[in-house]
Amino acid sequence: MSIQIAPSILSADFCNLERDLKAIDHADMVHVDVMDHHFVPNLTLGEPIVGRICEVTDLPVDVHLMIDDPDRWAPEYAKLGAASVSFHMGATHAPVRLARQLHDMGCKACFAVRPAEPVEPIFDILDEFDMILIMTVEPGFGGQKFLANQMGKVRRLRDEITARGLSTHIQVDGGVSPQTAHIVADAGADVLVAGSAVYGAQDRANAIDEIRNKAQAAYQS
Repeated sequence: MSIQIAPSILSADFCNLERDLKAIDHADMVHVDVMDHHFVPNLTLGEPIVGRICEVTDLPVDVHLMIDDPDRWAPEYAKLGAASVSFHMGATHAPVRLARQLHDMGCKACFAVRPAEPVEPIFDILDEFDMILIMTVEPGFGGQKFLANQMGKVRRLRDEITARGLSTHIQVDGGVSPQTAHIVADAGADVLVAGSAVYGAQDRANAIDEIRNKAQAAYQS
């Protein structure tokens, strides 16, 4: 597998969002965090803005729902044109049913795991998901310090995927930068979400390339 980079617009300028989407046009997807002020303490954006993002970008839109009741709301983001939707272990009541519903709508289904949550409970239903998102920060805010202790979780997940011959992607979100990209890729992650490291750089295209190249070299080693 090749490394995919998904810049997070959580670190973009929301007053110049279309401009900042164009600045990452050679990334592999755009990562959109939806927070509801309940499941996590922050509040970001919702359906109308995500719908417009899907309309103005040529990149696949990867929606990360940090909200209560994703069983109700995840399909709405698929209807808007999201290419993939992630929902959290601690929020969904029927993860398999929801994953199958998203698939029926032509949308990829992804399961998200917070730092304090184990990854092993997902193993029995792993083949229902296109991607597993391992959070390497506490969800809710950008710019947090990378939690290297989550790499054991990534390795166990990659071993399980490989042993079963699955094509499930592993996404890592939180503190990914040119300094940490090789760590997450070496552990087995192949989709890297980077917010501050991309939007905090003067040359965003170069930042994407640097993260991708360092991750790819470690992933192939």
